Amino acid sequence: MHTCSILTLWPSEIKVVGIGLSNGSSEVNWFIFIKLYLKVSHMKTCIAVFLIFLGFACNRPQRENVDFKEWGDYWFQGKAEINSYKLTQYRYGEAREGEAVLIFVTEDFSRKKHLKLDAPNEAGRDKISVLKMNQTRTFVTGIYPYHMMLSAFTPTKEASQGLKFTASSQEWCGQSFTQVNLKSGNDYKGELFSYFEKEGEKSFSIEGFMEDDLWNLIRINPNLVPKGSVMMLPSLIYQRFSHRDFIAEEVFIRTLDISENRSQVEVTYSSGNRVLKINYEKEFPYQILGWQEEHTNKNGEKEVTKAERKGIKVIDYWNRNAGEDEFLRDELKLD
Repeated sequence: MHTCSILTLWPSEIKVVGIGLSNGSSEVNWFIFIKLYLKVSHMKTCIAVFLIFLGFACNRPQRENVDFKEWGDYWFQGKAEINSYKLTQYRYGEAREGEAVLIFVTEDFSRKKHLKLDAPNEAGRDKISVLKMNQTRTFVTGIYPYHMMLSAFTPTKEASQGLKFTASSQEWCGQSFTQVNLKSGNDYKGELFSYFEKEGEKSFSIEGFMEDDLWNLIRINPNLVPKGSVMMLPSLIYQRFSHRDFIAEEVFIRTLDISENRSQVEVTYSSGNRVLKINYEKEFPYQILGWQEEHTNKNGEKEVTKAERKGIKVIDYWNRNAGEDEFLRDELKLD
């Protein structure tokens, strides 16, 4: 929620009852209560002071060092960027061949509800622009398939951490769903719905950075990725595979140049059991070329999950749902 000043104006005084400021999340982050009495002789002075306080109360921090003219020409053209990947996913101690897809698209989002707006032109200040990433993974373990999906919603222009993250897992044993919402600052509240008795249905709170936010930050500008020591919650997909508790862990993040036109974000967890590497193009729009996840078991054996891009297309896919549009899957090299 975001509130502006409540003022009573009189020719001889201005009274500022309260100012509420927010970081773009669903709850007020902090409040400043000021009582100000100014003896002035003209209404013009009152109006000037009112405008100063109004601007102070309503402005939200914006991301710095991002060329939003160039960024908007690519991301606000009414289309999505679809990337297909050859996936090698480790599960049950074996490498499984599969397919992954990353879909990036901008949307108008509700600050209060953390949902896509049906009527953004009528939403007023509840509207916030986000970059949405949908990540899907499909692979087969023996006789039965896995279908995984992760969604991340990150403000495009406002300097805020990701607002919402969801993950689902469907396989023949059952299905699970996780949702994490930003409350304020770097405080998150989440819920897990699982078919496992030990997990069941539970709520949790965490403080820190979401690993699943990194993908969108790279796409906005890689310089936004935090560096050095950071408290971070591992990916929600990794949590489904590992069934670990939702606890933030210290990580070390660095950016490496791996070739003339490619860079890599490397995330190393202090526990020593997880390393994430995301490869991307150095130049805008910083496309994701692939990634690698290294998991170390208790016996010291390493399991390496990796994805390599095989196709890309920028298209309004939601309008391409006729049978005659299936050839587009061939262009993306999708099975």
